[in-house]
Amino acid sequence: MDTANQLASVGTFQVLKLPLGFIRVLEWLFAIFAFATCGGYSGQLRVSVDCMEKASSNLSIAIDFAYPFRLYQMSFEAPMCEATRRERVYLVGDYSSSAEFFVTIAVFAFLYSLVAAVVYIFFQNKYRENSRGPFIDFVVTVVFSFMWLVSSSAWAKALSDVKVATDPDEVQLLISACKVQTNKCGSLHGPRWSGLNTSVVFGFLNFVLWAGNIWFVFKETSWHKGASRLAGGAAEKQGGTFSQQPYNQGSFDTQGNFSQPSEYSQVGGPTSYSNQM
Repeated sequence: MDTANQLASVGTFQVLKLPLGFIRVLEWLFAIFAFATCGGYSGQLRVSVDCMEKASSNLSIAIDFAYPFRLYQMSFEAPMCEATRRERVYLVGDYSSSAEFFVTIAVFAFLYSLVAAVVYIFFQNKYRENSRGPFIDFVVTVVFSFMWLVSSSAWAKALSDVKVATDPDEVQLLISACKVQTNKCGSLHGPRWSGLNTSVVFGFLNFVLWAGNIWFVFKETSWHKGASRLAGGAAEKQGGTFSQQPYNQGSFDTQGNFSQPSEYSQVGGPTSYSNQM
């Protein structure tokens, strides 16, 4: 408890109430959901092969697959409907590159968000004492925003291909016995996609968070602060020019009569109309 109290006294947790710190915490949390729902997935589908020779039939064939979705390595045994002969059938497709890319971006985003939040809380003064820290933070935020968009789009496309490749009706076409009309093949149930669909949603939510945080990180850089100083100095300079000289073309006296300076009041000139006469 003493250590926790010391950390709480040293850290400026008020920064978590600001958009800069609060969004970083959300990025850290959403990154966990993104790589957990994708990297921890495992699915199963079941098909049936009903042969003319009932002894050779298999009415419940379980086919398992999981992350990183190298489906060509996933196999199962199916009856050939020829006595007791069986064959090993492999699924088709390799979607590991998109899945691993998505999970890698999520893991690195999780680590960076965690480090950035710690810096905001415990090293706020060092973060703001020079322009290097906010500048690096700004560049990394822009890069992660772009990478989230690319990886989420690639993973969404790969997921649609995985759904097609593991569709029970498509898998039946890979079984030799199902190509014989006298045999009957059917699908018992397909994989559940709720977890992977959620991973895609979290991927695009992470893109929105990181892209929205670009502005708040940019406000900490010297570029924004320098532009603010220039704008403030120009406004003060413009306001000073109006307050230097009063408008002296004419004036009102205390009685409300307007008096206008005349050429007759100059030095050496006539002072009244009667003198000119």
